[in-house]
Amino acid sequence: MAMQQLMKNGLGNAAVERIAESLARTVPGFPKKAFSADAMAGLEVRELKERVRYIIGVLHAYLPTDFNETVEILTQLKAHWIPGDPTDPLRGFAAWPIIDYIGEYGLNHPKKALDALKNLTALFSAEFAIRPFITEHFELTFRRLEQWCNDPDEHVRRLVSEGLRPRLPWGTQLPQFMNDPAPVLYLLEKLKDDPSEYVRRSVANNLNDISKDHPDTVIALCRCWGKQASSERKRIIRHATRTLVKAGHPDVFGLLGYTKNPELKRLILNLDSDCINLGGTLSFKVKLQSTSSKPQSVVIDYAVHHMKFNGKTSPKIFKFKTLQIAPGATVELTKQHTIKPVTTRKYYPGKHALEILINGKTFGQVDFTLRTP
Repeated sequence: MAMQQLMKNGLGNAAVERIAESLARTVPGFPKKAFSADAMAGLEVRELKERVRYIIGVLHAYLPTDFNETVEILTQLKAHWIPGDPTDPLRGFAAWPIIDYIGEYGLNHPKKALDALKNLTALFSAEFAIRPFITEHFELTFRRLEQWCNDPDEHVRRLVSEGLRPRLPWGTQLPQFMNDPAPVLYLLEKLKDDPSEYVRRSVANNLNDISKDHPDTVIALCRCWGKQASSERKRIIRHATRTLVKAGHPDVFGLLGYTKNPELKRLILNLDSDCINLGGTLSFKVKLQSTSSKPQSVVIDYAVHHMKFNGKTSPKIFKFKTLQIAPGATVELTKQHTIKPVTTRKYYPGKHALEILINGKTFGQVDFTLRTP
């Protein structure tokens, strides 16, 4: 909750003052005091994305109604932009409504709008603003994105990958790519060995999105990319397949170099207590013995199966350990997992379960009872 509050305040009074002053430096006579007063008047009661929308509305009231005039102002704004406190990790949020204004009001002027997004993306990221153009003006936008793969600015190259993510967090989903990711994969191929870690990380995140709808496609692509791969490309593959690892997809573990079918014997799986109060700690022990004559590489996760309102359970998977187990070796692991109230989950009393997963396959389960106030 504290982090959400902090992020929301990234578009607070200081950000509004920066927007107003930057516009005043760009447009002679811009009424920065009136703009700031109007922007702040309805801001504090809103959440983060609502603040973006609200400031866009205030901008529209103060900028020319002709988009051709406004886009010139916004393009010139970059040279006069006040970057904010360099120690503030959210200082980029001030540019968010400036950039998303173009996505809101520039759809009928796609060429100029796309030029402006390319120009401004370094201030925050135009990954949200470009998505309406991908949907409404696909051919034009795709040609631009292909050109931008070779742009000298890493922010522009990253916009290609991040803007095309089918399931971009906080962004509008792109169902056309959830159904057929081929156009996205075509451009990611051009970016897979980008010199910038910033861009390569985005490539991995895009592939991770695609894996949620097309797991076998992503595994096949990563298998191809993995041949004589650099260490940088190997990091892309590992980050791109993190959801597949968590889901226990049977083909991903061999791809990442883990033992495909681990030979292990479970000696112990128990809880310190089989009855836990909400807010308490689930403490458990796992003891395993290798029955293989070869070393084994394993990923050990655990799932907490929470009871839902209908009496059925739903698993939430957590990372535990990544291990190299010697032939015949015995491994003993302990873990404490706090079951604390969170805003994203409602807890119900009754029977829950703890499950151990090794390379995505179940390796034992034990029940416990959760008590709630």
